[in-house]
Amino acid sequence: MAYLSTITNEQTAELPSARFDGEILVVEREEQVAEVCHILASHKVIGFDTETRPSFKAGVTNRVALLQLSTPKQCFLIRLCRMKLHKEILRILSNPRIHKIGADVAGDLRALHQLRNFTERGFIDLQQIAPDWGIEEKSLRKLSAIVLNERVSKAQRLSNWEASTLTPQQKMYAATDAWVCIKIYEKLLRSPRIKASQIADTEQKAQDNELKNVKQNSDTKQVAKLHISLPLHKRVHNNNKSENKEESRQSSKRHNSPYHKRLKRRSFRKTDDNNENQL
Repeated sequence: MAYLSTITNEQTAELPSARFDGEILVVEREEQVAEVCHILASHKVIGFDTETRPSFKAGVTNRVALLQLSTPKQCFLIRLCRMKLHKEILRILSNPRIHKIGADVAGDLRALHQLRNFTERGFIDLQQIAPDWGIEEKSLRKLSAIVLNERVSKAQRLSNWEASTLTPQQKMYAATDAWVCIKIYEKLLRSPRIKASQIADTEQKAQDNELKNVKQNSDTKQVAKLHISLPLHKRVHNNNKSENKEESRQSSKRHNSPYHKRLKRRSFRKTDDNNENQL
């Protein structure tokens, strides 16, 4: 199927809301980490996102407060404002066999690197792959609208992610953001890539043009060979014929020019005047 390249805010607002209907588990104690990572490690594809408490002062940014890692049925909200970025979590983030799907992944990883250094592997950014399906939009909200025909609410984006307790609305928002990345990714993979077909068409046109050029060059060489194989006197004769034709064409062009036509008209008038005087 072909997707829209862009979508307006008005069109997006008319769509039904995407909503995660699985289990949401808040992780804020280190003793929970081992079991959570064991579950995540059993999946080949998981959703990925982060949240940070907004700052309303110029030049001031806060550290990442929440890491969301989601399977199709469970979403884990890891409260990094309450606990460290555990080594077992880093193993998930560094495992190339586990695909972590997100939007603007680079920005989320920069925030996590402020907490701890690690080597990220297996990350897939929807913003980077969407153009392969002809999609120009970058925001997760519009990517969801185009691919899933569902809008992602952003009502909780600027809420306090370092609050002592996350509200139900915050939990649903955070879980949906990570989970919907899986849905978008899996649906895209089930759809033909526009970019791949365009590349195939371009390659075919290039091959056709190359064959055409080869044929034209071959015909030119054959004509040159035929000319060289003619006896010298015939080649000179053919060249003279070409030169005579060119001279004749140029002469005809000169005689038909506006200047020569005016000269002819003046000559005719003089002849008529002379004839009248003789009479």
